[in-house]
Amino acid sequence: MTMIGDDLQQVNDRIAKACVTAGRDPASVRLLAVSKTFDSDAVREAHAAGQSAFGENYVQEGLDKIEALTDLRSSLEWHCIGPLQSNKTRPVAEHFDWVHSIDRLKIAERLSAQRPAHLPPLNVCLQVNVDGGANKSGVPPEEALALARAVAALPQLRLRGLMAIPEPATGFEAQRELCLRAHAVYQSIRDAGIELDTLSLGMSADLEAAISAGSTMVRVGTAIFGGRNYAKPG
Repeated sequence: MTMIGDDLQQVNDRIAKACVTAGRDPASVRLLAVSKTFDSDAVREAHAAGQSAFGENYVQEGLDKIEALTDLRSSLEWHCIGPLQSNKTRPVAEHFDWVHSIDRLKIAERLSAQRPAHLPPLNVCLQVNVDGGANKSGVPPEEALALARAVAALPQLRLRGLMAIPEPATGFEAQRELCLRAHAVYQSIRDAGIELDTLSLGMSADLEAAISAGSTMVRVGTAIFGGRNYAKPG
């Protein structure tokens, strides 16, 4: 098995162990491999080791990989997980399968209008700012239900759930406390009668706490692909 394959297996083992500890079925948590800054060969390697869902933060980088891996398109699921500007919604609507980072209605409306009719509805999550970080994207928790109702009514979109990026915290209990805030918002929207099935929560450092708090999808990059090099080629 390749190094990426070995690391992928270790992450899947962590997820399974965390689910058992939390009294959950391991099949109830999906792994999203975050491939930003890694090339299409790394994605191909992870796919060969059994991974199908990949997350990209930067639209153009994601589009380049989707193009490079056209031969695998039917067996890959592409998730846009970074902040999305209005001028980037069309290529995302045309080429991605999921968007995790909707925090205002305008973006959702553009994605809905620009999603090609021949494609299935675009799966979307609302990004919620659970800890009030001023520099962070995300709708405030108290506004999430109203946004969820508006997005759920749009054609060509399928509202699947919520995404959150809690502030880094030290220790399992502190991490779990932040993750539980996201789960509370998720549950409140479900209790209001909106069908959600996805809580995109938890990364390499806190996936165990996120799973304990009810996450259904963890976004892991470094633990699969290694450390990132953000330097742009000259």
